[in-house]
Amino acid sequence: MNQLLVKTFSITSDQLILCANQTLYMVFVSLFLGSIIGFILAFILVLTKKNGLKENRVVFTITSTVINCLRSIPFVILLVFILPVTKAIVGTRIGTTAALVPLITFISPYLARLFENSLLEVKSGIIDAAKAMGANTLQIIFYFWLPEAKGSLILSITIGAISLLGATAMAGVIGAGGIGDLALTYGYERMNSPLMLFTVIVLIIFVQAIQSIGNYFAKKSKRI
Repeated sequence: MNQLLVKTFSITSDQLILCANQTLYMVFVSLFLGSIIGFILAFILVLTKKNGLKENRVVFTITSTVINCLRSIPFVILLVFILPVTKAIVGTRIGTTAALVPLITFISPYLARLFENSLLEVKSGIIDAAKAMGANTLQIIFYFWLPEAKGSLILSITIGAISLLGATAMAGVIGAGGIGDLALTYGYERMNSPLMLFTVIVLIIFVQAIQSIGNYFAKKSKRI
């Protein structure tokens, strides 16, 4: 297998495995932390919006503006722009771990908007019924809002994971590694077309796997 990879694509199996692990590490760590931040931001938006459970126009406006500002910055620019912040948080500006900071900064506001839309899809009658039953805000969130929006939230996370997969390719600018960096460094820069095609196929497989898993759990949650 190793000899075939070297002969056909000019890479070793160890290089391929390392790059795949780097990609999965960046995607899932960023997705986990980004989802937590995204949930917090989304609930701030839906709770403080007009006629929300905790209506607060100032908090809503500030949160929405910050999300919109972060979402308007292209990832490559964001990647370079927050290098000082990356250095302060992880102690280095380059490498796979350093890429987590811009990736989380990129995906958190993106997921926040997706989660906001998912939560807003929950019928207001369900929330009104929960309030009539005497449920407090936390009970409404955990026993009514989240269960009702679960399927849509899973699909939102799936979309976020796929977006992160594309972003990891650009993270090669700071030496993050991964499948995308393999395609650029060993494929494009060395005019290795077979390797570029191979990495594209690997990324397509990753996307199909993530989408299939997300669809499965989303459908399963709706049957419960």
